[in-house]
Amino acid sequence: MKQTTGRWAVLLVVLLVRTGVLGAQAPEGPLAPRPGQPVQQMPPDVEAKLKVRVALVNMPVTVRDAKGDMVHDLNPKDFRVTDNGVEQKISHFDLGGDPLSVVILIETSSRIDPILAEIRKTGILFTQTVMGPEGEAAVVGFNDAVDKLEDFTSDGDAIENGLARLATGTSGLKLYDAMAVGVEMLSSRQPVPTPDKPGKRRVMVILSETVDAGSEAKLGEVLRKAQLANVTIYSVGLSTTRSELKAKPKDTQIQTAPPGIFTLPPPPGTVETPTTEANRNSGVDLLGLAVWAVEHVDNKVKDHAMEVASTATGGLHLSTYKDRSIEKAIDEIGGELHSQYTLGYTPTDSSDLGYHEIKVQVDRKNLKVRARPGYYVPPPEG
Repeated sequence: MKQTTGRWAVLLVVLLVRTGVLGAQAPEGPLAPRPGQPVQQMPPDVEAKLKVRVALVNMPVTVRDAKGDMVHDLNPKDFRVTDNGVEQKISHFDLGGDPLSVVILIETSSRIDPILAEIRKTGILFTQTVMGPEGEAAVVGFNDAVDKLEDFTSDGDAIENGLARLATGTSGLKLYDAMAVGVEMLSSRQPVPTPDKPGKRRVMVILSETVDAGSEAKLGEVLRKAQLANVTIYSVGLSTTRSELKAKPKDTQIQTAPPGIFTLPPPPGTVETPTTEANRNSGVDLLGLAVWAVEHVDNKVKDHAMEVASTATGGLHLSTYKDRSIEKAIDEIGGELHSQYTLGYTPTDSSDLGYHEIKVQVDRKNLKVRARPGYYVPPPEG
């Protein structure tokens, strides 16, 4: 009986080798499915992790001449865009015409009581100069809590009335948490943007003091999500006492900075623009801080959070502690939004993880170009 069993075992091995089941050589090419049987599909979770990450970059580009005036006569051939050093094909080009989705983020802490009346009057500026005729907006207030005061609407009266009824609350200032809510609101707007139909431009306008207190969200993480969602952040720095409004500017130069970031002197011979003013007043390398914050996801950037957020997303920060009023700052932001170029492209190296550096150049001399410096592609979750 044992001999018979052994013979059958040897015969089975020989048959398996001949049919290739135990052969060492793999079959050439893919195995065709048997007739009548469905092809086995990859599990959805595995497929999602293996998919190439494609980031649609849709960004505002502000171009000014030697006098600081906006330039409006450029065409796509005048621009050269590189992503990690690789030149990109511009799939979308517009000058000030794309409609806007705007989140108006307003500090409602008790500290802004002295200027609350001024803020309440800004509704008509947001509807007329920022939103535009085809835009939409939502209003979010924040102190110790973040409150959605008005959902997205194209009804200008609703926005104006919402701001006119603005009330203050506690003394808290959860700026980063509020920014995270704003980015999430903008990211979920429909329809989903595509390379040839990017949809509405996503803009967040913040009216706040330039500090955060008690947020769970981290600035770097918020900015990562803002960049991937093509959200541009504009900010108006509030000074909350009359003495600050009338006093000389304080020395806000940061004495210590994150590793690899150095303070910079004012650039010699630079034309006066809102961007150069912000850099001069802060006395720091805002671009370097913006890149550092996005790469490291840390909250070490504190005193210049809104300036860094604007720089990281291609927006603009305007202070109000000198001779610029809140109304004037909002008017400047609206003027820029409807006079800037929008460039869209799908990165050719979108599967590369980590930080992607964007450079935008214009084929014309003596022009100042401002765009966001890049974006960060995180590794897949799980």
